[in-house]
Amino acid sequence: MSRLLEGKVALVTGAGRGLGRAFAEHLAKLGCHVGIHGLRENGPSEYGEGTTLTHTAAEIATAYSTETYRVLGDLTVEADAARVVQEVTSELGPIDILVHSAGGDIAAAGGKPNPNDAVMIKAIDVRSVLDRNLMSTIHICQQVARGMMERRQGRIITISSIAAFRGNANSAIYSTAKAAVVEYTRCLAEQLRPYEVTCNSLAPGDTRTGRYLGTRTVDQSRLVEAGTLDRIGLVEEVAQVVEFFAGPLGQFVTGQALRVDGGSQIWPA
Repeated sequence: MSRLLEGKVALVTGAGRGLGRAFAEHLAKLGCHVGIHGLRENGPSEYGEGTTLTHTAAEIATAYSTETYRVLGDLTVEADAARVVQEVTSELGPIDILVHSAGGDIAAAGGKPNPNDAVMIKAIDVRSVLDRNLMSTIHICQQVARGMMERRQGRIITISSIAAFRGNANSAIYSTAKAAVVEYTRCLAEQLRPYEVTCNSLAPGDTRTGRYLGTRTVDQSRLVEAGTLDRIGLVEEVAQVVEFFAGPLGQFVTGQALRVDGGSQIWPA
């Protein structure tokens, strides 16, 4: 693969496992130096996708002949988000690309509360889901955007979900949080247009991450990898869209939310 982004610095949040790791690996493959962020050092082991965040960062650096920097932080806390950005900038240089993939799970194990709906979800879980998905987005984007504005360049990619675009009886708060992420990204895109900084949101559908496969019963017929679009997506298929937003083809694209779900939703966003 051509190293289209040779020498660029990327920060990928939630990079210890799942889609976050796939995003980090794909950007490293394209030549980026990558800040590998996680909430917990043992996060990669929680669903059998690695051992520690430190080891994950080292593996990516070795595999793709680039520099990585491992950093821990709770992005629901503004001061932590500021520290994460400062550390990555100090170690790797000014951040050119942010992929904010952290979110979703609200605990070390078990994922989102059940039931997670509009009536039964507890107030503490409501706050946790909103903090992990929405407030973390706001905090990290604010911190990264300031440096990009000064340099008048940069790409911001938030990770939302197809859950943002339709009513969901059993994931109302999660869907609300992801819809807010999409709207925040659009507003940020409008504010950053004068600085030539693009902001877009990638909205994955069902994707075969360790967490997805490990926390639910999966229809085995949907685990095929070709021959139909009615299947569970591969992490690589989602990661390739980050390349579009972060690379040369995305330089005039901003304020967009792109669903990557094999067409499970085909109505206007």
